[in-house]
Amino acid sequence: MHDDRSLVEARLKRVLDERVRPAVYPESVPLEVAVWHAPGEPVPVAEGLAAELEPIEAGARWGAPWGTSWFRVTGTVPEAWAGKTVEAILDLGFDENMPGFQCEGLVYRPDGTPVKGLNPRNQWVRVGAPVEGGEQVRLHIEAASNPVILDYHPFLPTRLGDKETAGTEPQYTLTRMDLAVLDETVWQLVIDLEVLGELMAELPVESARRWEILRAVDTALDALDLQDIGGTADRARSRLADVLATPAAPSAHRISAVGHAHIDSAWLWPLRETVRKVARTTSNMTALLDDEPEFVFAMSQAQQWAWVKEHRPEVWARVKKAVADGRFVPAGGMWVESDTNMPGSEAMARQFVHGKRFFLDEFGIENDEAWLPDTFGFAAGLPQIIKAAGSKYLLTQKISWSQTNKFPHHTFRWEGIDGTRIFTHFPPVDTYNCSMKGSEIAHAARNFKDKGVARHSLAPTGWGDGGGGTTREMVAKAARLRDLEGAATVTWETPAEFFAKAAAEYPEPPVWVGELYLELHRATLTSQAKTKQGNRRSEHLLREAELWAATAAVRTGFPYPYEDLDRIWKTVLLHQFHDILPGSSIAWVHREARRTYERVAEELTGIIDAAQRALAGEGTRNLVFNSAPHSRAGIPAGGAGAAPSPSPAELSPRAEGGFVLGNGLLRVEIDAQGLVTSAYDIEADRETVAPGRAANLLQLHPDFPNMWDAWDVDAFYRNTVTDLTDADEVVPDGDGVRIVRTFGASRVTQLLSLAPGERRLTVETEVDWHETEKFLKLAFPLDVHAERYASETQFGHFHRPTHTNTSWEAAKFEACNHRFVHLEEPGWGVALVNDSTYGHDVTRTVRTDGDGGTTTTVRVSLLRAPRFPDPETDQGVHRFRHALVPGAGIADAVREGWRINVPERRLTGAGEVAPLVTADRDAVVVTAVKLADDGSGDVVVRFHEAFGGRTRATLTAGFEVAAVSVTDLLERPLADATAPEVQDGRIAVRLRPFELMTLRLRRG
Repeated sequence: MHDDRSLVEARLKRVLDERVRPAVYPESVPLEVAVWHAPGEPVPVAEGLAAELEPIEAGARWGAPWGTSWFRVTGTVPEAWAGKTVEAILDLGFDENMPGFQCEGLVYRPDGTPVKGLNPRNQWVRVGAPVEGGEQVRLHIEAASNPVILDYHPFLPTRLGDKETAGTEPQYTLTRMDLAVLDETVWQLVIDLEVLGELMAELPVESARRWEILRAVDTALDALDLQDIGGTADRARSRLADVLATPAAPSAHRISAVGHAHIDSAWLWPLRETVRKVARTTSNMTALLDDEPEFVFAMSQAQQWAWVKEHRPEVWARVKKAVADGRFVPAGGMWVESDTNMPGSEAMARQFVHGKRFFLDEFGIENDEAWLPDTFGFAAGLPQIIKAAGSKYLLTQKISWSQTNKFPHHTFRWEGIDGTRIFTHFPPVDTYNCSMKGSEIAHAARNFKDKGVARHSLAPTGWGDGGGGTTREMVAKAARLRDLEGAATVTWETPAEFFAKAAAEYPEPPVWVGELYLELHRATLTSQAKTKQGNRRSEHLLREAELWAATAAVRTGFPYPYEDLDRIWKTVLLHQFHDILPGSSIAWVHREARRTYERVAEELTGIIDAAQRALAGEGTRNLVFNSAPHSRAGIPAGGAGAAPSPSPAELSPRAEGGFVLGNGLLRVEIDAQGLVTSAYDIEADRETVAPGRAANLLQLHPDFPNMWDAWDVDAFYRNTVTDLTDADEVVPDGDGVRIVRTFGASRVTQLLSLAPGERRLTVETEVDWHETEKFLKLAFPLDVHAERYASETQFGHFHRPTHTNTSWEAAKFEACNHRFVHLEEPGWGVALVNDSTYGHDVTRTVRTDGDGGTTTTVRVSLLRAPRFPDPETDQGVHRFRHALVPGAGIADAVREGWRINVPERRLTGAGEVAPLVTADRDAVVVTAVKLADDGSGDVVVRFHEAFGGRTRATLTAGFEVAAVSVTDLLERPLADATAPEVQDGRIAVRLRPFELMTLRLRRG
C-alpha cells in the first residue's frame, strides 16, 4: 500500500479547522449589549447589576487596565430553534492562547446568582437544552480588563503591572455576543477527531494501531458532506466507533486525572483580582460537576477557599454542596502554596496549621497530602513538617523545570534532615495545566521513570491562573481515553485515591536525601528585598508577640489576643505565596506588601509592648526583655532583667591607613578603602580572612538572564565582576568605622563595629540603589578548608558541598539560607549571620602562591534590579545587617543568627520577669511559646534539636503543670507518643538530631 499518511493527516487538520469546528455553532443571532464601566476598584455585585448602562456593539474597544466593566446582554431565542440546544457565546475579546492571562468575566443572572466564568477557552453559557423557542435571555457579566503582562514577546518591561502607572488605554475589543445553536453531534465529532488525531501523532509510524486510526479517520472524512457537516456528522462518527472502542493494553500506564486550576494567589495580578479569579473558577467547576458525573475537582490553598466564603457566599453554598458530595476536594492542607525555601520554621509549620484547620473546621476533612505543584524548590526541613502536621504525601511538578540535571524519579521517598521520609510524586506529564492533549498523555507514559515497578501517575487537569479550570472538552477527551488502545488509561480520581494506589503498588520506592533543589529561579532568593525583609521581621515579631502575650496571660491575666494573632498569621502566611515572597509578582503586589508589613509590624509591636508592660509592672528599674531562645548577658531566654553595660570596643588608627577595632577577643583591621584585611581570633591565634584577600568586599555583576528576569540568575553572570573598592569616606563613627562608597547612580554607607565581649564583627549596610539589571554581592573570603558548609533551614541546618565535582553540585551556584551559614575545620569555624537576606553563594579555591591553603568565599546576595515584571524592582533605600563570627561552632552560628534577628527590648518596671518555659540545653531551640489555639489556656511549646546531634534536655515551666502531652502541629495529642513525666514543673525530653517536638502543658 502506498504511504498516504501525510496526505490524510493534512486532510484531517484542514477539515477540522475550516469545516467541522465552525459547524459546532451552525446558527446564531446577535445579542443586544450594554455596558457600565466602574470608575475605580471593583464594586459589589448589587451595585454592578443596578448601574445605568450604555449601548455597546461588537468591535468596540473596552476596558482600561485593571478596570471592571459590567455588561448586560439581552435577546430572544428564535421560535425556529425550538427543540435545539442553545448557548450564549460571549467573547470579550479573548486570545485563546492566553487562558489565565487575559480579560475574564463572571456571568450572573438578574437576581445576582452566579452562573459560570468566562475565559479564553470557555466562552459559552447554556441557555437551554432543548429550548422551546421565544425564551427571553438576560445575563450580566462582571468583566475584568486585566492587562496582558506576559505577552508573546515575554519579559519586556511594562508599566501595566500597577494601576498607578498603567494608564487608561482600552485593552480589549468586544468580539462576539451571540445566541447560537450548539450541534452536540458535531461537537462530539470534534472531540473524536481530536483524540484520534492526537493519539495517532504520538504512535510509532510502524505501529499497526497508527494505521488503523489513519484508515478510520480517512473513511470518517469521506462520510462527511463538507456542505452539510451537521447532517453527516453522525455518519462520520459511526466510522470511528470501532477504533474508539478498542481497549488499552493491560500494561498501559495509568493516569489519575484530577480536575485542577492552579491559581497563583498573586502574580501578574494583585491579590484583589485573585479573589475574583477564584470566584470565577469555582463557579465554573461547580457547574461542570453538575454536568459531568465522573468528574472530580481539587482545589488547594485554604486562603482561596476563605475568599470564596467571604466574598461570594452564593458560590460558597455550591462549593460546600459539592464538597459534601465528595467531588470538590480540598487539597494540600496549607494556607497557600507557599515558597518553602525562605519561610522560617514556625511560619512553615503554621502554613499547615492554618490550612488544615480551615478544612477541618469547614468540612471535617483532613488532607494527607501537601500539594505544591509550582513551588520553586523544597527545603530539606520540609518532610518533618509535613509529617508533624499529620500528612504523609507530597506532590510537586516544578522540579521538571530544572535546566541542568534530570531528576531520576517520579515516585520516591523524600528524606529530610531529621530522617523523616515522605512518599512523594512528581507527575510525569510535566505540567500542572494538563488539557488532555494526546501529546501530554503520551509524554506522561513515555517520561515515567518508574516503569516496571509502578504504573500510576497523576495529571492535574485544567487551565489555571484564572483560565477557568477544567473544560467540558477535557472531560470529553478523558472519557475517550479511559480505555483506549495505544494510550495511557485516564480515570478521574481524587488526590487521596491516587496516593493510596501509588503507595500500595510501590511500597519500597527509592529514597532521595536532602533538599529538592530547583535548578532555575535562583534569583527569587534576592528579588524584592523589602518583601523579604518584611517577611523575616513579621515572623520574629509574631514569635515575640505570642511569647510575651502567653507569659503575661499566665502571670497577670493579660487578655491573650487569639483573634488578632490568628488574623496576622494568616496575613503573613498569604504573603509567603510562591510569587510574593520570592519577588516575582508585579509592582502592585509588592507595593501593597510593603504597606501590609508596616501595618503588621505596628500591630505586633503594640501587642508586644502591652504584654511586656503588664509583666514589668510599675517601677523605675531598667529592664531588658530577651525574646531569643538563648540567654543574653545573664538574662534568660524568654525573661527580663537588668543588663550590664559592657565596656565598648577599642578603635585606633591603622599605620597603613584605616582603623583597627579590638575587644580582647577579636582584632579587626580595616584598610583605607574600608575593606576588612584581617579578623584575628586572639584566643585561637587564628586569622579569619584569607591571605591577600579582603572581606566586606562589595561586588557588582551584570544581571540579564536569558528569560524570567525577576526569577533567574544565570551562571554566566559571574563572568564579569566589578569590585567596589573606591571609598568616598572611611571615618570613625562612635565605636565603629563608617564607610561610604558611590558607584553608578547608587550609594552605599556601611558601619562596621565590634560587639563588646563578643567575637562578632557587625556589618550594617545601607544601599541607596538605583541600578538597572545589576546584581550586588557582599563577599567574605575566609581562610577555611571546608568541603561542605551548613546553611540554616526550617528546624535545623543542611550541608552543601563547596566543590563542584558533579553537575548537581555545579548547578547550586546560588542557594538559600535562613539566619546563618557556617564553615569549619575541626575545632575552628566561621559563621556569617544575617537579619534579612536569603540568597548566597560559596566557592573555594586553592592558593597557588604562598601557603597553598584553601580560600573559601561566602558571598551574600544583597540586591538585584530586574525590569520584569516590576520595572522598578528594588529601587530606593535598603538596610541590611550581617555579622561575621570567627571561631564559631555550629552552636555559635545558631545563637548569633537569633541574636541579630531578635533585638533586646528595653523598658522600665518593677523587677525581673522569669521565663514561662526554659530549656537547659542550648541545642534545644524553642521556636514557639503560646497559648493553645482552642482557647483552653493550655501552654504550647514547640522546640527542636538545632545542632545536629542527639540530646537530653529538661524543660522547666514557670507555672504549675497538671499534665503534658506530645502533640502534632495542630496541638492534637499523638496517639503513639509517650508523654514525658513532669516533676515540679520539670519535663525531661530526648531528641534525635534535628527532631521537632510540640508539647501541650495543661495548667494546674
